[in-house]
Amino acid sequence: MTDKTLEDWQTAAAKEVKGQDLTWPTPEGIDVKPLYTEADLDGWDPGLPGFAPFTRGVRASMYAGRPWTIRQYAGFSTAEASNAFYHRNLKAGQKGLSVAFDLATHRGYDSDHPRVTGDVGKAGVAIDTIDDMKILFDGIPLDQMSVSMTMNGAVIPILAFFIVAGEEQGVDRKLLDGTIQNDILKEFMVRNTYIYPPEPSMRIISDIFGYTSREMPKFNSISISGYHMQEAGATQLQELAFTIADGMEYVKYGVASGLDIDKFAGRLSFFFAIGMNFFMEIAKLRAARVLWHRAMTQLGAKDERSKMLRTHCQTSGVSLTEQDPYNNVMRTTIEAMAAMLGGTQSLHTNALDEAIALPTDFSARIARNTQIVIQEETGMTKVVDPLGGSYYIESLTKELVDKAWEIIERVQSEGGMAKAVAAGWPKAMIEEAAAAKAARIDRVEEVIVGVNKFKLAQEDPIDILDVDNVAVRESQIARIKKVKAGRDEAACVAALDALREGAKGDANLLELAVECARKRATLGEISLAMEDVFGRYGTKPTPVKGIYGGAYDGDARWDSLIDGVGAIGRRMGRKPKMFVAKMGQDGHDRGANLVSSAFGDLGFDIVAGPLFQTPKEAAAMAIQENVDVVGASSLAAGHKTLIPELIGHLREAGRSDIKVIAGGVIPAQDYQILRDAGVQGIFGPGTNLVDAAGEVLKLLGHNMPPEAEAAE
Repeated sequence: MTDKTLEDWQTAAAKEVKGQDLTWPTPEGIDVKPLYTEADLDGWDPGLPGFAPFTRGVRASMYAGRPWTIRQYAGFSTAEASNAFYHRNLKAGQKGLSVAFDLATHRGYDSDHPRVTGDVGKAGVAIDTIDDMKILFDGIPLDQMSVSMTMNGAVIPILAFFIVAGEEQGVDRKLLDGTIQNDILKEFMVRNTYIYPPEPSMRIISDIFGYTSREMPKFNSISISGYHMQEAGATQLQELAFTIADGMEYVKYGVASGLDIDKFAGRLSFFFAIGMNFFMEIAKLRAARVLWHRAMTQLGAKDERSKMLRTHCQTSGVSLTEQDPYNNVMRTTIEAMAAMLGGTQSLHTNALDEAIALPTDFSARIARNTQIVIQEETGMTKVVDPLGGSYYIESLTKELVDKAWEIIERVQSEGGMAKAVAAGWPKAMIEEAAAAKAARIDRVEEVIVGVNKFKLAQEDPIDILDVDNVAVRESQIARIKKVKAGRDEAACVAALDALREGAKGDANLLELAVECARKRATLGEISLAMEDVFGRYGTKPTPVKGIYGGAYDGDARWDSLIDGVGAIGRRMGRKPKMFVAKMGQDGHDRGANLVSSAFGDLGFDIVAGPLFQTPKEAAAMAIQENVDVVGASSLAAGHKTLIPELIGHLREAGRSDIKVIAGGVIPAQDYQILRDAGVQGIFGPGTNLVDAAGEVLKLLGHNMPPEAEAAE
């Protein structure tokens, strides 16, 4: 294209849109133009698929030779129920298993622990003993099935149970195939299902690298995850940069522990979220491969396999909506296509109902079939990297590589990702991005169909899966008792003592935990043996300030809300005080942090509670802080147990005047249960925070002026 031709196009386009600027500034700081040409590539050469730096894919033939692996991330209630679900899915075309564990398991607690009454069997399967793990894979030959396990905190006992379950199936651990997530740095940044402090947590990762490289040559010892960063609000650029930087940190720790980089680096894998910014997501996966090749070359890897980024992807959970949920089928399809066009090695597609609950068999089948249809009916797999050479895709890829490398260089200059996480700035960046995105959605600057635009006048109910938490917990406790009654107690205690002593020294913790599993130690006992030495880590959220409110600068309705908060403050003689509580073992704090940020910007005095409180602890803190409102955030289905218990403790203490509101992933069918328990306001997924603030002001006795009401 000549300069003259380009000028002609610019003139024609300007006339068509009457001078409107068609450039789109993305959250990543990339100004996307309406037209891309060869001039935008600036010498960028993506190379060929299967050749360094693997921009166009890690295999020369990619899906033309073999399509990506269809995985479904699943686990709920008991091991028996999950096992039956796996068998149905495998029969229907699924090719690999991805196991979701409940939050009690993630946090290293057995199901009989008093801190997990509302968490057992919710958001994943409860695994307390080796017997649970054996039941989970009953009838599934572990020498023939690739198994991915999303586990980070209790990674030592879970991997030990998996190894022993294989042994007791007659499968040598050298034949075990799959991946353990084992990515603790992102837990300290966003997901928060950690157990131990950072330093011993990093030692655990090195021990797993060492054991698997010796004993499990087919097994991937880590899945370095950006997924949860994007789910927490990170831009695609932040997800990309911090994930690669995390990977570099793990490699450094492996080398420092005495491992040859080329002996273990080829078994590292990655895990990315795929959201609705279609072309950006495609470019992100391509950029990730370039960056990892560059990073591993810099770290001293010689083998090209060590420099090859292989990744699993999952369609976005946060893009799913409770409102008009059948739109989620289209969202997931679009995201699945982006993952495929970006070159993923395996994929999980979310179900339409996962914004509000675990998927039903019906919705899971649609999600799985989305991948099967793409593979079997569209012809998309016939050409390797079909978007390679697109001016737009190649330009985006180059921009992401350059911008992400700048962030990675900052991380390295400050001593690596572990130190950056300890300093807190990556987490702060992500929370600022999350607050800015929430404000864009609430202001309808970013459209979510069915939520802030094209809304239904009336929502039709859909069938959702409801897990009986009480029944699951009772069945798990019964199995724990049975296992303990049938084991050689002295041998079990000796194995746990050896693990405890090993934690004090430099023994391989996974090797010692495997022996504990053989002796029928429980997950909680194995975790506690290490906790006795390492301690249990805890943090308190620090909400960002000024980002959400800054987006509303000069907005009449926002100013009216600020006036309302001020009026309540004058009446009370102090600012209205809200305690944002996170009860149970759910560490996802994006919603809680957004509420704290928005209400804080309005002028509320915010008490951001620590993670993982019991209802009794939350009630005591609310009373001690003399708050007016408790906002209970629930994202993992524990609301029917935890929130009524909180209200009961407040009433027993004579503080039923403290108003309790609930927000998060709460199905509409549970609203009446919560109202009957005394909840005075319920704010489900997709709630506009400005609307929520208006409702809370009404609860506190402030009537909004007519013009503000009209704006609602």
